[in-house]
Amino acid sequence: MNNKVDCDIRESLDKVSSRMRRDYSESLRELNLYVGQDNLLYRLWREDGITQMQLCDHLKCEPPTVTNMVKSLEQNGFIQRKRDEQDARVMRIYLTDKGRALEQPVDAKWKHQQEKLLHSISPEERLVLRELMMRMERNLF
Repeated sequence: MNNKVDCDIRESLDKVSSRMRRDYSESLRELNLYVGQDNLLYRLWREDGITQMQLCDHLKCEPPTVTNMVKSLEQNGFIQRKRDEQDARVMRIYLTDKGRALEQPVDAKWKHQQEKLLHSISPEERLVLRELMMRMERNLF
């Protein structure tokens, strides 16, 4: 493949990634959330009461990053920390009612962003795109 095509692909991926993140970030701000916090909440919506270290593992983030997210989400009343009943050294993270109530709005914003991104792409093209994106992802790991 020629270098111009390769460069065009890279530039397009950069533009799409940047625009998606910016748009999604703006939509999450309406819910008083930042990008990344939605992933932490998603994890808790699937498995409430996990530890901060488990969140680090799931989110592939460093502990200080997760600590900052937890503090912010706790200050906003979306989550709470509680000591483990069997081991008081362990802190578990739980959703509050306010945090649980965010699941549908966050999901709607994510779906809206996805629909916007894939609007003019046919189902067949989406299958090809998915395969190509998965290959590119594997190339990076």
